[in-house]
Amino acid sequence: MVNITQLRHEYNQGYRDFSGISLHGIDLKESHLSGVDFSQCDLSSADLSGTDLSRSNLNRANLTDAELTQADLSGTNLTGVNFIGADLTNASLVGADLTNADLRMANLEGADLRGANMTAAIVSGANFCNANLTAACLDETGLEDTDHDGANLCQLRAPAMNGARDKDHQWITWGAH
Repeated sequence: MVNITQLRHEYNQGYRDFSGISLHGIDLKESHLSGVDFSQCDLSSADLSGTDLSRSNLNRANLTDAELTQADLSGTNLTGVNFIGADLTNASLVGADLTNADLRMANLEGADLRGANMTAAIVSGANFCNANLTAACLDETGLEDTDHDGANLCQLRAPAMNGARDKDHQWITWGAH
């Protein structure tokens, strides 16, 4: 396991690939780690609140019960990430790729998910209260079984039901224009 001092030192030296390592319970609160590769890392129970992880790669990382309040995950690859029970209150996920992410019981209250790709994400029990989901793609994802009171659901995107393949999607929108 890498300790926080070592990780910050290596990051500051230009090293970005920390893929596949265990960072369980690490406290990286308010760190600047933009562009880091934490793919397939165990970040369960980690404190990443206020951390800048924009434009990073967290593909298939384990963020179970992680603290990500006010974290910047904009433009980040979050494909297949396990966010079960994670706290993403007021986090920025603008343009993030959450394809196949597991967000069961995650708290995304006040999160900014504008333009996020949530294709086939698992969201049952998630809290999206007051979240901004403007122009988010929810193909194969339903908001049933979620709390989304006060959420901005304008221009949610889902492919038209015409049998089109991914490259041929024809988008339909709901909400105000």
